[in-house]
Amino acid sequence: MAKLDGELWRHNLARVIVIDTTNDYALNCSPMPIDCYPVVAETYLPAAGLDSRVHKLQIVPGFLYDWHEKAGPEDGTWVIGMVRRDLSPR
Repeated sequence: MAKLDGELWRHNLARVIVIDTTNDYALNCSPMPIDCYPVVAETYLPAAGLDSRVHKLQIVPGFLYDWHEKAGPEDGTWVIGMVRRDLSPR
């Protein structure tokens, strides 16, 4: 007999932490460890297909996508680096 997990949302949603990587470009320096960047937002997004649409997300107004690190199997957290639109290299 099948058994349902009591917290199904954990299988359908991914925790997303958005960090500000603007200083990498403003100061023309090498990337730092993820823990050194300021967090600008935390949210939960549908996990299905997140990898294919992550670069299009508009999570924080005034910021553009820079890079992301996929979720690990242990907690499902994604980290997305974003650059302030006014200092974007693009």
